[in-house]
Amino acid sequence: MSTATNGPNDGYGSESRRPPDPERPATPASAEPDRGLSADVARGKGIKGTRTGAIWTGLVVGIIVLLLLLVFVLQNLDEATLKLFAWEFTLPLGVALLFAALAGAAIIALAGAVRILQIRRAAHRQRLLTETPAP
Repeated sequence: MSTATNGPNDGYGSESRRPPDPERPATPASAEPDRGLSADVARGKGIKGTRTGAIWTGLVVGIIVLLLLLVFVLQNLDEATLKLFAWEFTLPLGVALLFAALAGAAIIALAGAVRILQIRRAAHRQRLLTETPAP
């Protein structure tokens, strides 16, 4: 056995003379991580999030929001008369407020989409300027 070093490869293997960390469970020096597991799982770090997990979480949150909207609309069934230029509509209050919220969200999404396109065009122009070889 060699003496302990303080280099980057100094770990808890057979070469190390330091006492084991009390926070970490003692493992035999010859134990290798299971080849069938990912590196993070073998090191005890757990499994990272996946796209499928993110989609599932988004769906669950979406269902909860839809249920809350349904309760909101069902609790606000009083009739409301809306006037827009020459048109006149009579809708339940909850539905009218839901339409107003959707219209506001559409306006915000449109403004965001225009800004994203503007930034993409600027990035494309910048990429063309930096990739063009100097004569």
